[in-house]
Amino acid sequence: MDHGPEPAGDGRAGALTTIDDLLAELDAAADPATAEVLARYFQVKPGGYGEGDRMIGVKLSTVRALLKPYLRVGLPLPAIEKALASPVHEHRLAMLCLLADRASRALKPRTANPAELAAIFDLYLRNTRYIDNWDLVDCSAPDVVGGYLLDKPRDPLYTLIASSNLWERRIALVATYGLIRTGQTADTFALAELVLGDREDLIHKASGWMLREAAKRAPDDLLAFLDKHAARMPRTMLRYSLERLPAETRAYYLTIGK
Repeated sequence: MDHGPEPAGDGRAGALTTIDDLLAELDAAADPATAEVLARYFQVKPGGYGEGDRMIGVKLSTVRALLKPYLRVGLPLPAIEKALASPVHEHRLAMLCLLADRASRALKPRTANPAELAAIFDLYLRNTRYIDNWDLVDCSAPDVVGGYLLDKPRDPLYTLIASSNLWERRIALVATYGLIRTGQTADTFALAELVLGDREDLIHKASGWMLREAAKRAPDDLLAFLDKHAARMPRTMLRYSLERLPAETRAYYLTIGK
């Protein structure tokens, strides 16, 4: 797949260091034909889950390439928060990738910054109305939400999973990937149990995906979950959770599933 052209080297950072500069670069990279493809892919249509969004046609690979000179600049969080309210999907995607990178660095021993991590987490949760498609959730929730909660009570996850908002529920599930990476899997299984009756396919996909990832760390726990719930798991959730299991095991659980 074509990942789009690489932007100029990191030397640009000396001259281009503001959020407005970044947004201008994103706008300059816009492509109408790509925008049409992305709009279809993310269901930007009446009745689609992306209804009302605006795509300008910048692929994720290009967004990440354009971001590189800005990642170490220390862009102010208020400016990032303001841009996160943009009606343009790729603007919001870029801001969320920035926040995820900042959160990840704030967790590393050499660049640890608990205050910034907390500020990013708070900014994220008060702006979930702008995190309104699956790519926006998936690029950010593991580092921003999961990273912040690594050594803290998990109450925010259970508040989010009870939300009527599809994307807040997906944030709760996908955030656990940040926990899974450190071997903490209990919340993944607990949250997946809470969405067994969810009507949204994007929740079934997210929960099945996280169950599959959790199984890499706790394979016996996945089997116990399947023994208890396979018969009533949504088919998509079940199939996603089984993907890395042996063929005979997959066949068994698919037989007893819905």
